[in-house]
Amino acid sequence: MDRTKNTDFICETHGIHVGTGKDHIKHGIDDIEGVIKKAIEKGAPCVTFIIHSPRLTRFRYTQEIETNVKFVRGDAAYFNYSSKINELKEKYSHVIQIRHGVELDWMGPGLGLKWNRAKLFQARGVDFVIGSVHFSATYGLPYDGSKEETDKLIEIAGGPEAFWLTYLEELTDMVAISHDMIHVVGHLDLPKLYTDIPKSLIEPENSSDRLSTKLFILLGLIRDYNLVLDLNTSGLRKGCGIYPSVGILKKAREMGIPVSIGTDLHNIENLHHGYKEAVDTLKAGGYNHYISFSRGIREKRPLHKKDAELFNTLNTGIRILNMRFKADNRSKKPRISLGGRFKQLKTAFPRASFLGALDEITVRKDGKSITLGTLQQQDSEVWDHCLYSRHQDVPGVLSVLFNMLASEEINIENARLQPKNDGTAEAYLNLTGDEARIREAVRFVKGTAPDKFLDLTIKPGMEVPAFRPSPMFLLSIDGVELPLPVSRQMVMTIHSNTPGVLLILLSALASADVNVYDLQIGERGDRHYAVLGVEGDMSAIKSITSNLGPYFYEVSCMDLDR
Repeated sequence: MDRTKNTDFICETHGIHVGTGKDHIKHGIDDIEGVIKKAIEKGAPCVTFIIHSPRLTRFRYTQEIETNVKFVRGDAAYFNYSSKINELKEKYSHVIQIRHGVELDWMGPGLGLKWNRAKLFQARGVDFVIGSVHFSATYGLPYDGSKEETDKLIEIAGGPEAFWLTYLEELTDMVAISHDMIHVVGHLDLPKLYTDIPKSLIEPENSSDRLSTKLFILLGLIRDYNLVLDLNTSGLRKGCGIYPSVGILKKAREMGIPVSIGTDLHNIENLHHGYKEAVDTLKAGGYNHYISFSRGIREKRPLHKKDAELFNTLNTGIRILNMRFKADNRSKKPRISLGGRFKQLKTAFPRASFLGALDEITVRKDGKSITLGTLQQQDSEVWDHCLYSRHQDVPGVLSVLFNMLASEEINIENARLQPKNDGTAEAYLNLTGDEARIREAVRFVKGTAPDKFLDLTIKPGMEVPAFRPSPMFLLSIDGVELPLPVSRQMVMTIHSNTPGVLLILLSALASADVNVYDLQIGERGDRHYAVLGVEGDMSAIKSITSNLGPYFYEVSCMDLDR
């Protein structure tokens, strides 16, 4: 499914709140799979879920207090949240991207901070964490509970201005103290739900009072700690307007603070509500892109439909590159180079360098690089030492062929696979080695696996067909040319350039019932690079390829739908 074609949808961050199961107070949707199915019906390219972490007992809304149950958002929903979402990610990975995150409630720098750190360990594997202030850390009263509770906080603070100052100070404390735990700062002017927002926060650029000064300090911290601002459309449904105001957005844009988008939904009826207003508001604030997250890594996404394909290619390149690193090395920003029509992304990536006239992008980090783009040369090629195979397109068949070639000490210098629509596939292998040995390998395959191979012929000087069409090609890895259509699941290896090494990889994949439908090989010195388009259980692929042995210097498993 080409998700770049449908750009009427937003890849949310502060998305659909998951329900509480049997935790007594509903705060979202229990039927997560039902939401996914509805999103698929609407043609959405992605859907995002979020859950509140459990809170300390004294931080409860009135309806929660009335239940006399302490952990109203506890074990039943929260502790099983990530495992449930990950199961659904796997189940629906072929049709929709599913993202999930956690919203942490700020409850002060003492026990509340320790509590939140503990809760994050119980939701490992989320794509992002939002930090929000819903409650007064001092009094335990909510800022968004009711008009009466807001009025009570205003009275305690000593008036509206002092009330807003207190709220902004709590936000400032949250950012300053817990910035290493969160990615996004939630609904910045939340209290306007039940009280008027001061003019100095609507037009901060034209104000010089304490509130605007406090706001600028807060925004400065958000920028300095490289956090993202939540543009939240839930205020549209509640009658107070999008969070935050356009005036705050304009100041944030001037300061270089990125923005994510979320509908902050709590029921399925409002699915995708407010997307147009969100885009219009961001444009009014001076933005031309927004941020989404995958496994804690930022993805820039366009507000203008015409740029969707370009952003998608660049985000894919960043994701592929990051999958070559361990989790703790993925947050470092890559360097980006833009070529051809990708130069249009310069405004979103002002530090990017230029590649030239070809439609390519390169992302690089710590000596590793990925280049994606359009394949310029789509003509057929002639290979001098070609072995042609027409075989059953099922797991394990390629390993049979590679096994026989390795037995005769034949090395494979290049390969191209072409899946057909009749349950078969074609393979073109460019070989090095003694021709008599190649013939012996072919004879042995025909004799031992005739049911698997419809045709197996040595064809010197054979014309190899062009690659199958694809909107996006992997062009090179670390500068080694490896043109291959980008697939949903891929395996990339750097290994010893000797006979039998690829057999280890293919045998391992066959043992996990994984089919290989694309293969490209490149070389640099005594090392081979290989990229395989595969289809199978990615957890099994990761497990089996982690034990390939000393001939493999790098093995990366890439699942672009998760």
